[in-house]
Amino acid sequence: MKQVKQILDSKGYDVWTIAPEVSVLEAIKKMAEKGVGALVVAEVVEGTDHVVGIVTERDYARKVILQGRSSRKAPVSEIMTSPVICTHPERTAEECMAIMTDKRVRHLPVLDEGALVGMISIGDLVKSIIDHQQFMIEQLESYISG
Repeated sequence: MKQVKQILDSKGYDVWTIAPEVSVLEAIKKMAEKGVGALVVAEVVEGTDHVVGIVTERDYARKVILQGRSSRKAPVSEIMTSPVICTHPERTAEECMAIMTDKRVRHLPVLDEGALVGMISIGDLVKSIIDHQQFMIEQLESYISG
């Protein structure tokens, strides 16, 4: 089973952040621009991003739209999820899938020695698991026919 590091090597290490004081509207615009469903909320501390939360499209739907709040006025800090459930590069896709299922989250920021290095989504994990299963099927078919 692949580790998070291998998934990131394949998909890329891009991770998009936003400051907690930025408006929810700006966060939603950034998600749309980058084609992502979540942003890591980070404050810069001594030149390094310090993860303080995560904001997702689900947060927007449940905490802004359904509550009749203004996305122009509300800062991200009012709707973000905190503390953030994170993972590290050595975890396996299977372990991350169990965490996501148990905690009911769809995105995991990846921290390496406290530094934000990437983000994986449930879609990334499903793709990795399917790729692994396809490889195993091909190996078994080769063994059987060989």
